[in-house]
Amino acid sequence: MEFLLRQQPRTYDEIVREFDRLAKELGENVTLSTRHLRRLASGERTNTTPVMRRVLQSMFGKPLNELLAPWSGEVLPAAAEPTGLLLATGQPAADRELIEMAARRAKSFALAAGQTDLTSDVMEQVHADVQRLALDYPQRPLSELLPDLIGTQDTVFTLLEQQRRPAQARQLYFLAGVTGGLLAKASHDMADPHAALTQARTAYVCADNADHNGLRAWIRGLQSLVSYWAGRTRESVRYAQSGAEFAASNTASVWLPMNEARAWASLGNANAARAAIERAEAAWDSVQEDEVDELGGLCTFGRARQVYYAAEALSWLPSEVTAADDYATRAVDAYEDSSSPEWAFGDQAGSRSALAIARIQAGELEGAAEAVAPVLDLAPEQRINGIITCTQRVHRALRDSPLAEAGADLQEQIEIFTRTPLKALPR
Repeated sequence: MEFLLRQQPRTYDEIVREFDRLAKELGENVTLSTRHLRRLASGERTNTTPVMRRVLQSMFGKPLNELLAPWSGEVLPAAAEPTGLLLATGQPAADRELIEMAARRAKSFALAAGQTDLTSDVMEQVHADVQRLALDYPQRPLSELLPDLIGTQDTVFTLLEQQRRPAQARQLYFLAGVTGGLLAKASHDMADPHAALTQARTAYVCADNADHNGLRAWIRGLQSLVSYWAGRTRESVRYAQSGAEFAASNTASVWLPMNEARAWASLGNANAARAAIERAEAAWDSVQEDEVDELGGLCTFGRARQVYYAAEALSWLPSEVTAADDYATRAVDAYEDSSSPEWAFGDQAGSRSALAIARIQAGELEGAAEAVAPVLDLAPEQRINGIITCTQRVHRALRDSPLAEAGADLQEQIEIFTRTPLKALPR
């Protein structure tokens, strides 16, 4: 089994998901954990339930006793019958997975073939993989992206472990920094700030090795974001201010003061928050996109995100209710078009939560419930840490307002929603 698994250009987590999909297709009520699969492959476990045995045999097209036997060193023959892992299934979704698997295998071969001196095609492939992840991150559930994100980071690190020409090394360090930043955001979305900041620190080391100020500034923005959501608001301010020295021209020069504005507002400092929002607006006059911005998605900061951040910042301040409502309404409108490159389900939810808080502060319970209703319909796979925290803020705003008694039903809906965050889902 271990030999067969190593021939697959996919992670153990991906293979476990394939097992679960095949089990459902076969009508079998069984799941397989990544840990159990590793123990079976290593020979640490040799017994399984009959139902698991049936799915494994169908998956690999071989009897379980043969799968668990030591590999003789011979090339194993292909399975005679279709399996969920190796051959086409006749089902479009499963066949698409197999096509993607073949593409991953081709890519891994190309990377290995260019080990001594990476060709431009190999570099373009790695860059394309990182860019796709940056573009997809704000718009797709993390569970769909995480295996590729981890695999891409491993690929870049592996390539960096070999001796490279200086120009190639700088580009790989740049891509490693971006990938580490995306994984920092992923760790944050899973409500693990320690892992998030660990990834971010490593990403910053990569930015230093790439000697790329735009990347340094972007990573400081991520560190500020993680700290803000973790409740480390003064730390968030420090990261934002630290990054400002590198953000001479890219869109991080707008993002950093907007991060600072949110942190100052959560500390109750309205003057500092307003000043940061004004600095961010003024920064647009000198913005020039760089390599980080050109990746798109999570790697760039657009007008819609700026309006959302302003709405959230001002929603912390009772004295800014009117402005918070205005910004939040504009943000909600900006995120209505899911086909827009700037669309992000997390920022859309944050905008609606900020609008709900502003309406609660204005005494509009019905309007608040209307604003937050689409957020409470999000599937568990989309209930990232920021969204959970935003809705909890709505709950607290309602609790502390004169609308608390009348808003009991809305509070209960929020409580039900937050009971199943993304971090609670089985992995």
